[in-house]
Amino acid sequence: MRTLPGSFAPAAVAAVDGLLDDVVEQEHVAVVVAVESGSRAWGFPSPDSDYDCRFVYVRRVEAYLDPWPPRDVIERVPDAVLDVNGWDLQKAVGLLVRGNAVITEWLRSPLVYRAEPGFVADFLALADEVADRALVGRHYQGVGRGQLRRFLTEDGEMPLKKAFYALRPALALRWLDLHPDVAIPPMDLPSLVAGSDLPAAVVEAVEGLVEEKALGREMRSGPVPVVLRQVVEHELRDRDWLDVRRSAAGLRAARASATAYFLAAVERYAPA
Repeated sequence: MRTLPGSFAPAAVAAVDGLLDDVVEQEHVAVVVAVESGSRAWGFPSPDSDYDCRFVYVRRVEAYLDPWPPRDVIERVPDAVLDVNGWDLQKAVGLLVRGNAVITEWLRSPLVYRAEPGFVADFLALADEVADRALVGRHYQGVGRGQLRRFLTEDGEMPLKKAFYALRPALALRWLDLHPDVAIPPMDLPSLVAGSDLPAAVVEAVEGLVEEKALGREMRSGPVPVVLRQVVEHELRDRDWLDVRRSAAGLRAARASATAYFLAAVERYAPA
């Protein structure tokens, strides 16, 4: 399975493929999915955006029986353009249950380098079953607040890339407010905007900022429109549902489902 746009530089795609092949050979793992994440997948790339390939891998069965297991992250960052790294499936499953939304964002990326048949659908089905809505919401709140705290100046300026890194989590929270029966929001900015019932002035400001970022360098700074700053600061506020704690029985059930999924996936995908 491969779904990449023609706008991707052929040399970069070939380099990513080579790095993934190297991971399989050198680390003795199966790469079950590899996608493009970051600005390109989220809907606000710049001309000089780097390539952020993220992947999930499965080790040999005996690696999961070792009392001193290998590191659960594999990284290949050969230069400033390519950033290729991945998580062990065990790490991905554990973080999913603990409310980390990163793995579901990876697997919802429409930009796919490679994927084993059925893997993404099965994992996302597990996510729909076990994701904790409050933990996911706090994940996005923490990410957004961190970007504002680190990068927003007193004059209201930010690197445009970081402005989007605050805006997208803020709109994810707004989207969750409007969809109370769903635990995981869309990962891309256009879908969040479309599903968040935003005033026309805000939509216009978002579209203008996307266009501005698409015309310039990735990390240049500029003023963030006041209307967007107001939306971001408002949507990153505390909410009652963010404090809802999953019951002990609910956590046990989620862990049991995640364990069953993990064992079946290792049996299916682990290399010989």
